[in-house]
Amino acid sequence: MFDKETYVQRRALLKKNIGSGVLLFLGNDEQGLNYEDNAFRYRQDSTFLYYFGLSFAGLSAIIDVDEDKEIIFGDELTIDHIVWMGTQPTLKEKSERVGIRETQPSAEIVSYLHKAVQKGQTVHYLPPYRPEHKLKLMDWLGIPPARQEGSAPFIRAVVAQRNYKSAEEIVEIEKACDVTADMHIKAMEVIRPGMYEYEVVAEMNRVAEMNNCELSFPTIATINGQTLHNHYHGNKIKPGDLFLIDAGAELPSGYCGDMSSTVPADKTFTSKQRAVYEIQNAMHLESVKALRPGIPYMEVYDLSARVMVEGLKGLGLMKGNADDAVREGAHALFYPHGLGHMMGLDVHDMENLGEVWVGYDGQPKSTQFGRKSQRLAIPLEPGFVHTVEPGIYFIPELIDMWKGEKKFMDFINYDKVEEYRDFGGIRNEEDYLITETGARRLGKKIPLTPEEVEALR
Repeated sequence: MFDKETYVQRRALLKKNIGSGVLLFLGNDEQGLNYEDNAFRYRQDSTFLYYFGLSFAGLSAIIDVDEDKEIIFGDELTIDHIVWMGTQPTLKEKSERVGIRETQPSAEIVSYLHKAVQKGQTVHYLPPYRPEHKLKLMDWLGIPPARQEGSAPFIRAVVAQRNYKSAEEIVEIEKACDVTADMHIKAMEVIRPGMYEYEVVAEMNRVAEMNNCELSFPTIATINGQTLHNHYHGNKIKPGDLFLIDAGAELPSGYCGDMSSTVPADKTFTSKQRAVYEIQNAMHLESVKALRPGIPYMEVYDLSARVMVEGLKGLGLMKGNADDAVREGAHALFYPHGLGHMMGLDVHDMENLGEVWVGYDGQPKSTQFGRKSQRLAIPLEPGFVHTVEPGIYFIPELIDMWKGEKKFMDFINYDKVEEYRDFGGIRNEEDYLITETGARRLGKKIPLTPEEVEALR
């Protein structure tokens, strides 16, 4: 947790920005893995963490702007809890650490909300993403799940705070990025033909755990890098394979890192691998050069796509005008995802609140394949923390579908693409803070150029 005053100030600003009504915060409960007492790793809701700082299950909270009240609802431990979990601070003691003086039993929240509704107060809540949240909103406020969109003023107010990282937040994010970098460096050092993917993952997990970190998301570590989110780790690594890693560490505070790297199974890249890797590297480096306050991140995405098209033209895979190819969406055969996303307490920061609010300031997203997966489009501002992660992929099923439909024949040389259909995929990713004058990479540098990668092999 941060200092108590941090949470007091965050809540005060939120109340000022909302102006009136009751703000409902749903903390996360424990979730059974295969039965109730054998639970998944507990993770508190990030917005609850941001404003209340308490990573304990079974809590809810209310900020009553009209009555100037802040209340945490929860239950004290019984002797049974203490026998199994040990002595812990009381709920009141926990709450006082973050500047909350009033606590009530968890069941009392229902009557508080009902009285608020009877008084004509607006009850604001955020979009639920867990089944128990949806059930609580239905039980407490009578809102069926199909209509639980959340309060737009509440969403906007939270985004307006959490998008801008404070100095103390940046310190935490950079710690997570340092551990994340060490995870990737260790993987690069140990990968060899004959290993299984899970052996590499085990080495990365060890780095995280040695630094008292969890994973910020399920690790991607695969010889099938053409599958964007491949969480299967059972393949044997063969000579000639490319190994794609996308992994991050999460600190006890909840702040995250997120990096990607692509490594040859052998000590060096093949000439074919190196040629594509260098194009992806150029996409990344040109994107980083463009980072500065005021530039819309969608423009940086377009830049990265144009760099790729020009590079692939050099290999005979694409043709025609790069601007036209990107505008019409032909590039997405090889680059079907976005350039990056916000990062902080969530690895995709505030994704549960909706990308249309976090990355688009309420404006509609594109429906074009590839471009629709760009999570961040708005102009960059000092205090933003986001990822830069362009990629190049050869997805056989997508190639076959587009070729069969004769899509973008003016831009794609499908006969040449066939020579690469089993190539796999390449993605490299770093995390950046936008500053007053440009951008700064967060965390240790991981090898990026072909020469840097091969030096670790």
